[in-house]
Amino acid sequence: MNAPGVALAEAPRPSMQFADSLADLLQGAATLERVIASAQAIRAEVIDRARQLAELSAVAESAECDRDESPSTRRQLAHRVLASEVACALRVPERSAERLIDESDMLVAHLGATHRALAEGLISYRHAQVIIDEAQSLPDAARSRFEQAVLPTAERLTAARLRPRARAERERNHPDSIERRVEKSRADRQVLLEPAHDGMAWLSAFLPAERASAIYERVSSVALGIKRTSPGDDEPRTLTQLRADVLTDLLVDGVVDATGFGTGVRATVHVTVPVERLLGVTTSGETPTLSSSAFIPPAELEGYGPIDDETARELAAGAPSFTRLLRHPESGAVLSVGRDRYSVPADLATALRIRDRTCRFPGCGRSAARSDIDHTVDWQFGGTTSIDNLAHLCPSHHQLKHRSDWRVSQEGGGMLRWRSPSGLTYVTHPEGGPAPP
Repeated sequence: MNAPGVALAEAPRPSMQFADSLADLLQGAATLERVIASAQAIRAEVIDRARQLAELSAVAESAECDRDESPSTRRQLAHRVLASEVACALRVPERSAERLIDESDMLVAHLGATHRALAEGLISYRHAQVIIDEAQSLPDAARSRFEQAVLPTAERLTAARLRPRARAERERNHPDSIERRVEKSRADRQVLLEPAHDGMAWLSAFLPAERASAIYERVSSVALGIKRTSPGDDEPRTLTQLRADVLTDLLVDGVVDATGFGTGVRATVHVTVPVERLLGVTTSGETPTLSSSAFIPPAELEGYGPIDDETARELAAGAPSFTRLLRHPESGAVLSVGRDRYSVPADLATALRIRDRTCRFPGCGRSAARSDIDHTVDWQFGGTTSIDNLAHLCPSHHQLKHRSDWRVSQEGGGMLRWRSPSGLTYVTHPEGGPAPP
């Protein structure tokens, strides 16, 4: 295969002129898809080479490690450092970087035929991912047979239609019983929250199939019951909307009724609401004139982001208490306890949480509420417990900072400058602080 620089230089530029006929345009689009697939095959080689270098470095350094760190532990740390480097360089989440590293390893080292098909533009990267997902749990001997069976199909079907056929072929070639694999897979169950636009979010769960099916069937059954028992057109919600409302009532309230309100155990949410937002609407429904023309930040739901004023006021109305933070509207307040104590007092921790919002490692979006407060300059080396020497780091990145060659410094105003082990630099700004100039 050509070197990455040569192959990418041959790719058509976006400004090139195309013919006017539809056939020529479609053929041009198909050609570009093959160029993209070829570039992604080269990327897999580059990423896998980086993985090999990281592992070789870990082996070389293992002799100099602390006695309680085995070579395998050092390799795991090297893999984590590499994932963080790839994530920052490509501006992707670390989970995506880890997946890219694993996929590149599979393509280059274990699925050579799939890698060649990708390089030749016979399949897309999405097709390659389907093959990787189904092949990664197979032993090497079975992978070869699996590839030979699915690649011809991959070259003529969409990735979505390839998936069930690849899954069936995996079952035919897997040496372990499905019972044993199910038991192992159940350990990976999880629930994910992904913010969407306009006050919405995706809540998804990775569950054992029979439990997921049971949940869906129950939600559907209750939704259908509400639809059937509503006289005439009194129920304006569609069945899809009813399913969503029933699921919400079950999880938030613990009970379901036709009105959408329940009386069970209420879930707890955290919301940050500027006081001006709470006072934004009078009893007459008119918007008062504020004495200042300064921008008023929107209310924010922790773990999601900005929400509308009405929702914020409804949440605030049911809040049992408020935490108040007063600061100068222009300069802000520098909160510090200096070297008098290591632990962070509650008011300073609150200020940091409002300032940072998330883990401050480049690209990490984990909530500050589920992160540690880290002394940028370690306490043992003279660091102070002050707002300009503290920042939130999630447990994973907190550990990475102390166990690897990642370095960080405070640049003022909550800005952090990170230097990666390879020498690249990244800057992060606090989500809740003043906008960068």
